[in-house]
Amino acid sequence: MITAIVLIDAESSRIPETAQAVADTDGVTEVYSCAGDVDIIAVVRVRDHAAIADVVTSGIDKVPGVMRTTTHIAFRSYARADVEAGFSIGE
Repeated sequence: MITAIVLIDAESSRIPETAQAVADTDGVTEVYSCAGDVDIIAVVRVRDHAAIADVVTSGIDKVPGVMRTTTHIAFRSYARADVEAGFSIGE
């Protein structure tokens, strides 16, 4: 499974409905509205890289209210226990 994090700039007046439409897009597993440099963050989980391109360019980019996207592909996932285990020596 390949995970991508999609940062979305949206029209400020349409953030709630844009976020919901992104959440309804096939391949999108989580959507967060947030404060900071971007308006919405979407997590995409698919089987191959070509599917990421389809989800982003044919799905998310076509949602009304989406002005710009930046996609980051994740290499590895870390849970709190994994990170703590990496720093524990001799336990």
